[in-house]
Amino acid sequence: MTATAEKFDLTIDGSGAGTPQAPAAEATTDATTGAPTARTPRTPNSRLSVVTTERRHVPKPSGKPDPVAHLTAEDIEELGRELDALRQEVLGSRGASDAAYIRKVIKAQRWLEMGSRGVLLFSIFPPAWLVGTAGLSVAKIIENMEIGHNVMHGQWDWMRDPKIHSTTWEWDNASPSEFWKHSHNQLHHTYTNVIGRDNDLGYGIMRVDEDQRWVPSYLGQPFYNFLNMLVFEYGIAAYDLELGAYVKGRGKDQETFRRDAMKVVRKIGRQARRDYVIHPLLSGPSFLHTIAANAVANLVRNVWTHSVIMCGHFPEGVETFAKASIEGETRGEWYLRQMLGSANISGSKAMHFMTGNLSHQIEHHLFPDLPSNRYAEVAPKIREICDRYDLTYTTGSLPHQVASAWKQVVVLSLPNPQPGRTRVSIAAEAVGKRVRRRLRGVTGMPRGRQSRVSA
Repeated sequence: MTATAEKFDLTIDGSGAGTPQAPAAEATTDATTGAPTARTPRTPNSRLSVVTTERRHVPKPSGKPDPVAHLTAEDIEELGRELDALRQEVLGSRGASDAAYIRKVIKAQRWLEMGSRGVLLFSIFPPAWLVGTAGLSVAKIIENMEIGHNVMHGQWDWMRDPKIHSTTWEWDNASPSEFWKHSHNQLHHTYTNVIGRDNDLGYGIMRVDEDQRWVPSYLGQPFYNFLNMLVFEYGIAAYDLELGAYVKGRGKDQETFRRDAMKVVRKIGRQARRDYVIHPLLSGPSFLHTIAANAVANLVRNVWTHSVIMCGHFPEGVETFAKASIEGETRGEWYLRQMLGSANISGSKAMHFMTGNLSHQIEHHLFPDLPSNRYAEVAPKIREICDRYDLTYTTGSLPHQVASAWKQVVVLSLPNPQPGRTRVSIAAEAVGKRVRRRLRGVTGMPRGRQSRVSA
């Protein structure tokens, strides 16, 4: 079976990135005869329907040059038309081989997980522990990356298989799928790298661009990032719950937050029972060894997924955008933002598979609803388009991109340098001022009185 693109409402602005659906006819009645009729549904309102012949640029406070200053408005809209055509070409060619691919991956992942858990029944023996832990780690990575992430993006909804559908899939992760789809599909993919709109920029705990305002608390972000890497699935659960906004008195009301928090707690509880109670109990004498194996598998999965996501969003060369820049944004401009706000990882087919094909992050951000197994086919075409339009196509090996992302985290934990002043000296002055303010608050002394006492 081959699905044609015309049958589906697959938006690219994030409004339906996770749950593309076939449009159903709207039931109506004829005004004269009263007979039932069917009306074609209205096209969803999209802010990307804007067409302009005027080139716009909203400068950022850092004064960074416009990376697309050489393009005219006509160039950008032509770029958009090329990418639309490429997307439609792939959508129209989806068929039996794609469906067979995802079913094969799901089947293999489940057999790998079951086999690894079976080996861990004997994890009291070191060889069994090593083999079972390694297999379970790989199985958890595949489930999260190539299956869960992509299924919940709606990449396989066209198959109309309720078992492999974005509306029914629940993944092996602490964050419930409904919360993840909202924060990732609808917000991140709509406002990719827009400062003040895309909370994935540092997840609210890190500064990853010079145009983000610096505060002394960012000095600890290398530590925050390392800790977040170890417990990444729980960090994402808190992020998707919007815990930070709630603590600051913004976002959800108390009742809604408590209801959503209970959903997260129940999800974590189900995972904990499976990994740290049921399977260890089945292992009998290997109880403690199986607990350790599951803990290590979850840790490996967290470190891997964190690293892949860092490589796709935070390395040097990835652009960010001012909030005002997306006002009146056209389809072509949206495409440009995805291309410049993402980075790829080069490597083998096995590496691409283990990243859930998010090593093709640029292609994924351009076309979040395309089947992941098609990104490798699309990537050379996107690179050729970037070369032709003189646009940066940011890519590099996994070690290079990880190192680049971590460098950004460390460097941007310090304030921007100023003429004649280094990042460290500015940070030291800011911390000193904050400490003195705190001391004045503790002692209750006026500033002048404190100075005389110190003298």
